[in-house]
Amino acid sequence: MAFEYAIALTGGIATGKSTVASLLALHGLRVIDADAISHRLLDAHADWVAETFGSAFVERGKVQRAQLGKVVFSDADAKARLEAFLHPKIREAIEAESARQDRFAFPYLIDIPLYFETNAYPIADAVVVYTPADIQLERFIRRNGFSEAEAKRRIASQLDIEEKKRRATWVIDNSKDLKHLQAECERFVEAIKP
Repeated sequence: MAFEYAIALTGGIATGKSTVASLLALHGLRVIDADAISHRLLDAHADWVAETFGSAFVERGKVQRAQLGKVVFSDADAKARLEAFLHPKIREAIEAESARQDRFAFPYLIDIPLYFETNAYPIADAVVVYTPADIQLERFIRRNGFSEAEAKRRIASQLDIEEKKRRATWVIDNSKDLKHLQAECERFVEAIKP
């Protein structure tokens, strides 16, 4: 059995999911990180990436994710090809880890950036890390150094943050400072205690 005690942790690009995951881990919550699994699997299949997209995207056995990302986010066919190959493998790895976590019979998080977009996980509850769109865009540009047009294109590849907020079981507001975010995380931890 998998996903019985799972809570999906999601949000948008640059809304602060990684920071929230770290803060919640400090509160003792276990976190399965879909991005970390994705990166590991991508490198494990570097040969496939080289065959499919070209050897320029692989260096010393590691996939050059930033360069591959530029192609994937600007070419829908390339994105579909990558996702069709990778998503089932990510799902399988997450499911195996979830089954291990469910043995503890205690809530845990699965950090899934595209939880609502893929609708691939039978997880009843989701917590959304929320940041208003204007702050999200500003943070993303500052963090990644993208042009405004590139940042907007990547953000638009995900479901609108307001829609994610509407679908959430819980919302962690990350529109202010770290102290506010810590309080939001504490409130969430209290809310899910069995």
